[in-house]
Amino acid sequence: MTRTAPAAPPGPPATPLTWLYAPGDRPQVVAKALAAGADVVVVDLEDAVAPERKGYARAATADLLGEVQPVPVHVRVNALDGPLARADLEAVAGLPGLSGLRLPKVTRPQQIAAVAEATARSGGGGPPLYALLESALGIERAYALACAHPALRGIALGEADLRADLGVREDAGLDWSRSRVVVAARAAGLAPPAQSVHPDTRDLEGLAASCAHGRALGFLGRTAVHPRQLPVIERAYLPTARELEEAETIVTAATDRPGAQALAGGRFVDTAVVAAAQRTLSLARRS
Repeated sequence: MTRTAPAAPPGPPATPLTWLYAPGDRPQVVAKALAAGADVVVVDLEDAVAPERKGYARAATADLLGEVQPVPVHVRVNALDGPLARADLEAVAGLPGLSGLRLPKVTRPQQIAAVAEATARSGGGGPPLYALLESALGIERAYALACAHPALRGIALGEADLRADLGVREDAGLDWSRSRVVVAARAAGLAPPAQSVHPDTRDLEGLAASCAHGRALGFLGRTAVHPRQLPVIERAYLPTARELEEAETIVTAATDRPGAQALAGGRFVDTAVVAAAQRTLSLARRS
């Protein structure tokens, strides 16, 4: 009798825009998050879980990931330089329902490489890794961290901790760090980073304005802490009708004149402009 291999966990859409956090010690909240329509659900074992609940959160998350879920599930483990991360990784890294690991407070490339080696499966790679840069040192080393290991698929900011580390009082004080992470990700060949969470779940106007600012800086998508934030984030990051029309005009002009500089909408466009237009159209067609 032959056995059917267990199903692989679903990968995120080609261009995920929404990443919804849920506390690992509240399985009922995790269940709601899985049905909320996010592209990726991030089960949090770190900041959202009180110290006395860490063990329960880890066990509950391992139980969840014993089966493949309908939505990609990532797990944010505890700080890599603390006593809990090893137990977190041992509990979840090899489970069939895990689609990625989010590593908080990363400051050294060696931390990423160590996690990649510790979670590698026999005869194959381990889960995709995502590093969170949450300190001045992490920002200064952004490019080195982005290049740390092939298992690393993305970097992003943890703005609450970064704000505290820098002593920043106004939101604009984080813009240099934001741009630094966007540039480092691009230079390393990674996907554009997603924005950090907007903590006020009732301030949807502020969320929309913040997303527009993040999009202008080069971010793509955003993490959320409540399902009501998801449609706001998606609307902010999907192309507008005008952007789609411009992209279609550029791609059509380039198709009509392959290998040559094309004229679209009264302006000449080169290869880089065409590639950007193709990315816009791809984003609009995302599943």
